[in-house]
Amino acid sequence: MINIIINGANGRMGKQVIKLVENTPDFHLLACGDSDTNLSQLIKTHNPDIVIDFTTSQVAYQNAKIIIENNIHPVIGTSGLLPLQIAELTELCAVKKLGGVIAPNFSISVVLMQRCAQLIAAYLPHVEIIEMHHDGKLDSPSATAIKTAELIAKVKEEIPNKASHEVIPHARGALCHNIPIHAIRLPGLVAHEQIIFGNSGETLRLQHDSIDRDSFMPGVALACRKVMELQTLIYGLEHII
Repeated sequence: MINIIINGANGRMGKQVIKLVENTPDFHLLACGDSDTNLSQLIKTHNPDIVIDFTTSQVAYQNAKIIIENNIHPVIGTSGLLPLQIAELTELCAVKKLGGVIAPNFSISVVLMQRCAQLIAAYLPHVEIIEMHHDGKLDSPSATAIKTAELIAKVKEEIPNKASHEVIPHARGALCHNIPIHAIRLPGLVAHEQIIFGNSGETLRLQHDSIDRDSFMPGVALACRKVMELQTLIYGLEHII
């Protein structure tokens, strides 16, 4: 039995995670917290195996530090963590030989899409990313799109961007690893990403659509089981799939 605290339980993802934990035989929900909860005290009171954090980018880093400092496995789904923050958290876990997971996206299908994108990018290096989320998402571009650009950049040939006069700044998107990312925020959306490759006389498009937050739950369950076996912190589900 894996004993779990859910932090950010009142949010959209938090509510879905509560259902997941309550309906999974080998998971046991100890307690729930939110932005006004003393997380350190909550951990000391209940002594969980794992704290799942789906809060906000403003507090995710501090929450992760609290979890790790209490020798509890962190499973972090909150986006917006900076590379330097992730590096520091990774070092803290390494010192303690403590397993942790930070995932920009818990959809297993997204991980598979990113793997396909890496295969394609080795042959079609001209690529742009469009990511679309609900209008309540605070960070732009999404951590998923940034991670996608990072993975593609590892395998694709470096191609200079053609000179383009932007009549309005950033009309061509924001560059990440020299790959344009276009972010869209609209009510009615959940989480969507397109990776568009261009070649002479053709295009190739990968597209993922999460139409319900339930699509992220298998990845959360996988992370909770795998994190118990890890002795370091990993960034991205691709390391455990």
